[in-house]
Amino acid sequence: DQASEVQVTMMLTESCKLRGLHHRNLLPITHVCIEEGEKPMVLLPYMNWGNLKLFLRQCKLVEANNPQAISQQDLVHMAIQIACGMSYLARREVIHKDLAARNCVSDDALQVKITDNALSRDLFPMDYHCLGDNENRPVRWMALESLVNNEFSSASDVWAFGVTLWELMTLGQTPYVDIDPFEMAAYLKDGYRIAQPINCPDELFAVMACCWALDPEERPKFQQLVQCLTEFHAALGAYV
Repeated sequence: DQASEVQVTMMLTESCKLRGLHHRNLLPITHVCIEEGEKPMVLLPYMNWGNLKLFLRQCKLVEANNPQAISQQDLVHMAIQIACGMSYLARREVIHKDLAARNCVSDDALQVKITDNALSRDLFPMDYHCLGDNENRPVRWMALESLVNNEFSSASDVWAFGVTLWELMTLGQTPYVDIDPFEMAAYLKDGYRIAQPINCPDELFAVMACCWALDPEERPKFQQLVQCLTEFHAALGAYV
């Protein structure tokens, strides 16, 4: 009820972007309802645990022996699902532009689906920053070419996927938390990246690092990420 006209317009725009797309790792839009004199509504299926970022942070708070404790293998499985959904979007030539844990949802079977609506901006306003204009951007998730030249592509989505993978392995921590958003472009241009998470295997961090290559052409494709993470997930299972 408190949404501004800009927020309503953004919600409808993002909803239409994913409308008509069908994949097990995308949150399907059930209905878009626009009636004269009434507030527009977008109906989405209910997911037991809701927002993925909130779920990850909840996991960080619980005891290790709690039934909701989550394993590294579970986290990699979630990453594979996100990569599968993004691979589908890339094949359909749809650019997400705001991939992050906050824009994914999860249920109690650890089934993950990607969404893209303006409501997450209200949940996590500190994840968005205005860099001297009127547009709030997810600066800490953006590729350098997006920050500097406003260029978005499947390759910039791959960059954001690398940050999302980092979020998974840190159970919802904020990336680049100590870096001023206005300094992010210079920080990335100088070759700096977020540090390897504690207890994150070197092989998995290497996947993240590939996603953050300065040259978009050097970043892996989403289908390559699916294959790589699936192989890593199988290797983890061999030690369980």
